[in-house]
Amino acid sequence: MNFTVINHTNYSIISSEVDQLNSTNAPELKTSILNLNKENVSHLIIDLSKTSYCDSSGLSALLSANRLCKNSNGKFILTGLQPNVKKMIEIAQLHRVLSITETLEEAEKAMP
Repeated sequence: MNFTVINHTNYSIISSEVDQLNSTNAPELKTSILNLNKENVSHLIIDLSKTSYCDSSGLSALLSANRLCKNSNGKFILTGLQPNVKKMIEIAQLHRVLSITETLEEAEKAMP
């Protein structure tokens, strides 16, 4: 499994276990996000600390998570960005749209 889901009382964390978030595994991430949304999880953290590369398919999955959380009046936070992933997000101007923290601890403190 490429992604680990940890459920807490008010939120869930999806941790990426892959070095590259791309078209081969982004659909699996989207499925995990959709499944959590169907289970009425509206507050979500995605931890990419083990991921050093992200392509447009990966960015699309992250945007899906952001949209689903917003639509359910929830909160979406992205954390643990490696330099190349952070650069890709900035190039796509997504740092203006997404909530991003440096560490998982910061993200958890920001959850309701």
